[in-house]
Amino acid sequence: MSKSIEVKQDLERKQKAPLITPTDLRAEASRDIAGAMNAILADVFALYLKTKNFHWHMSGPHFRDYHLLLDEQGDQLFAMTDPIAERVRKLGGTTVRSIGHIARLQRVPDNDASYVEPEDMLAELREDNKALAARLREAHGVCEEYEDAATASLIEVWIDETERRTWFLFESGRRSDSTGH
Repeated sequence: MSKSIEVKQDLERKQKAPLITPTDLRAEASRDIAGAMNAILADVFALYLKTKNFHWHMSGPHFRDYHLLLDEQGDQLFAMTDPIAERVRKLGGTTVRSIGHIARLQRVPDNDASYVEPEDMLAELREDNKALAARLREAHGVCEEYEDAATASLIEVWIDETERRTWFLFESGRRSDSTGH
């Protein structure tokens, strides 16, 4: 066998070999938690991109306030991505590899409309964040089932952050009454 064929076969073997990370969790726990967290990661990436899309396309009399709010929320969402992916790897799992992989896992619906009213943007993001909080709670339940306190504690922080985003979007989208409240 030629040297180049051996090198190619060795590379193929290495590519097929699992990325093994030592963990005390059973293989089933690693698989289930990684699956739950990869779906969360896909949702967070999808929500990040939707938030930035609305940030970029915001208009109207509250432009500056909404633009800054969505920029802050986008930064917070993006900040979640690396800890989620790294947690999956620490558990012995593998994580999303491409935009296509994210698209297959995401449950946050895209919005490709050329124009969305600012109030509708806020309402849509509010509902998406509310749904993300519910999915985070589901993932927390998987972690509790397998006694994965480390992932569960991270999720608890993300639930709080997600509830805060939901609250800010709700309050920002409210119409004031004649008293200014």
